[in-house]
Amino acid sequence: MMDTQRTGDYFKDILDHLLEDCQIIGFDWRYLYVNDAVARHGRKEKSELLGQRMMDVYPGIDDTPIFRLLAQCMETRTSARMLNEFVYPDGSKGCFDLSIQPIPDGLFILSLDITEHKQAKELIETQLRRLAILRAIDLAILGSTDLRLALKTILEETKAGLEADIVQVELYNPHTFMIETAAAIGNRSRDMERISVSLGEGVGGKAALERRTVAVPNLADAGLAGPLIAVMAKEDAQALYSTPLIAKGTLIGVINVILRSPFTAPQEWLDFFETLAGQTSIAIESAKAFENLQRANLDLKMAYETTIEGWSRALDLRDKETEGHTLRVTEMTLKLTHMAGMTEDEFIHVRRGALLHDIGKMGVPDHILLKPGKLTDEEWVAMRKHPTFAFELLSPIAFLRHAIDIPFCHHEKWDGSGYPRGLKGEEIPLAARLFAVVDVWDALRSDRPYRQGWPEEKVREHIRTLAGTHFDPKAVELFLRVLTL
Repeated sequence: MMDTQRTGDYFKDILDHLLEDCQIIGFDWRYLYVNDAVARHGRKEKSELLGQRMMDVYPGIDDTPIFRLLAQCMETRTSARMLNEFVYPDGSKGCFDLSIQPIPDGLFILSLDITEHKQAKELIETQLRRLAILRAIDLAILGSTDLRLALKTILEETKAGLEADIVQVELYNPHTFMIETAAAIGNRSRDMERISVSLGEGVGGKAALERRTVAVPNLADAGLAGPLIAVMAKEDAQALYSTPLIAKGTLIGVINVILRSPFTAPQEWLDFFETLAGQTSIAIESAKAFENLQRANLDLKMAYETTIEGWSRALDLRDKETEGHTLRVTEMTLKLTHMAGMTEDEFIHVRRGALLHDIGKMGVPDHILLKPGKLTDEEWVAMRKHPTFAFELLSPIAFLRHAIDIPFCHHEKWDGSGYPRGLKGEEIPLAARLFAVVDVWDALRSDRPYRQGWPEEKVREHIRTLAGTHFDPKAVELFLRVLTL
């Protein structure tokens, strides 16, 4: 068996070579024993520790939670555990899991260095937060075509993810070569939202021109001038980072991150910043592409409507006796459409159909269409082909296919005696039934070469008499009600 001295030396040798920190603190707070790990992790020589009081080696430690816990254990002779986090003089951080045990000479402290473990955990948590941020931005891009809403989400997520005070997006105007603020968050002054700089001017202009991230960790040392400095002063800005927004090789703007304290960004922060800039570029490009598509669709739709109106005017010009007739019957038919409860989509098709109701007359020879007197039976056969001509003309045109009801069916009659197909009752499309009443009403009120227009009351009475034969009774009732409004 080993004697006491040899036993002590044996265990001391074991403690000296442990990876964990082992130290003994006496009742007077002097270091009685430290192993190599304590010296290494404390960044001190053993000679700087042994025999010295803890508060002399580490000034201010007696005002920390760890010292208060040690004092409690020393006084009460109880054990304890604690997670101790601190910052070294060079700014790096340390984290140790402490086990404190009373011994006859004072306290024995076993410390496990978990700095790397904690840093790894924090890194994972940071990456998870950043993935969540990127996911939120993706959803904002996919879920909204409104650039303002998408930018609001991007700015909020960027501000949180980079722990910034202000985030600002500026868009490039290729006509003026200016970078103009589109959105900002976290700013105190509205001046931040009105900033515009020339390409190459200031931090943002430089980032845009050179297409790279520009970092100013301390604005006080940057030597910036001009109106930007006044705005930064109002915001108490101390650090500024700017990176370009580029989509498919085209500059679309910059995103600026501003902090109210000096900040030297680590590389992983800059990498994430540039990733967010890429997402922002996608959002802006998507919103602008959708906006351009909407504008193109609107322009195309307006071109369609202008073409239809042009066709209807051409018909009026060709058939002088009905000049102005098309616009009048269209306006009245639309009033009936609303009264009948038709949908907005149906309303559009009714309008087009009413404007084009006589488009089939383009296929009727002039000597028949413009004949001043009554038509012969043979000429009526030709005239009655114009609804069929309308169908043949319009049905190949996809966007007019749903507007065919009026041009094709407005000469059908409720009792089945109309043309071209002899439809009866509700076999006739509703739009055509409504329009038929309006068409006759306008025709009877208008002067013709072979007769004068009828008085209004006579026209109304005549229409009443045709309910149930020529016209749908409900359409007549609805029409007469509209006339009283």
